[in-house]
Amino acid sequence: MRVPAQDHGCVSSTLPAGVVTFLFTDVEGSTKLLHELGDAYADALHEHRRLLREAFTAHAGVEVDTQGDAFFVAFGRPSDGGRCGR
Repeated sequence: MRVPAQDHGCVSSTLPAGVVTFLFTDVEGSTKLLHELGDAYADALHEHRRLLREAFTAHAGVEVDTQGDAFFVAFGRPSDGGRCGR
């Protein structure tokens, strides 16, 4: 079951309800990577976001928030969250 999201800046308009599994991601060493890649970091970040969003969608994940290279995603079933996190 999905319920409408409250107006708190969620990326998605619907969130899973009931027992929900959360997935948090972050790129370790991203500040160092930014300095090493310079202008190319924007393209790398864009590809990172594209690939992760593709995985979230494939496993019925709902993007709750994103900040920089980090994501907060909710899944209506623990198995979906676990498979996505592999």
